[in-house]
Parts: sequence; C-alpha cells; structure tokens
Amino acid sequence: MSRLFLAMAVAAAMGLFIVPAKAQNADNGQKVYRQACNICHDVAAGKNRIGPTLFGVVGRKSGTEAGYTYSDAMKGSGLTWDAATLDRYLTDPRGVVPGTKMTYAGLKNDEQRKDLIAYLSTLH
Repeated sequence: MSRLFLAMAVAAAMGLFIVPAKAQNADNGQKVYRQACNICHDVAAGKNRIGPTLFGVVGRKSGTEAGYTYSDAMKGSGLTWDAATLDRYLTDPRGVVPGTKMTYAGLKNDEQRKDLIAYLSTLH
C-alpha cells in the first residue's frame, strides 16, 4: 500500500495527473457575441457595420476585410487572427493595437473570451 501511495505522490509531483482544460463552448460564445460584439460587428459574409464583419475572421490577416476602412494602426499591425492573437486582442484591443478604431475596452473574462473565439472559429 505504501508503494502505491509513493507512486501516486511521485506522479502527482511530476504533473502526470493532468486535469483536462474545460473545452470551449461555441454556443456560449455566440451568446457572448450577441451581448458584446453584435452592436458593431455582423457575422454575415461581406456585411460590415461600425466594425468589419467577423465572418471568416479566424485566419484572416488584420486590416484586410474588403469594403471596411481600417485605421492605419490596424492595417500596419501585421497580425493574423488566430486563437492566440484574438485572445490577446480581445483582452485589451488598444494595448495590442494602439490606434485601433475599436472602442471596446476588452473582454476580461477568460472563459467568455475562449468561448467567443470558439464561436468565431465556426464562422466560415
């Protein structure tokens, strides 16, 4: 019995008992979109509002959606909207791209942000 306990303690210390991260939830992300993003952004292809459409945003190079007038800062940022970049940007848009036209202060809730990115990833 003591060997089993010792083996478990060693495994735990080595990080072998890993608790899987909570999976992102695109349905919850759609709710976050409706609450936080829908006022300025559409999700239909080619339909820009105050902000550019979010259709196909994942994988898109920043400042390139046709028919939308971006700030020079966004056009020159050189970002590509993958999950990691969206996570940073949605946390603090002006901190990531100083001079962006986006006035949103950022989505500080990690789970909501991950869910939102999961939803945005379905828009293609």
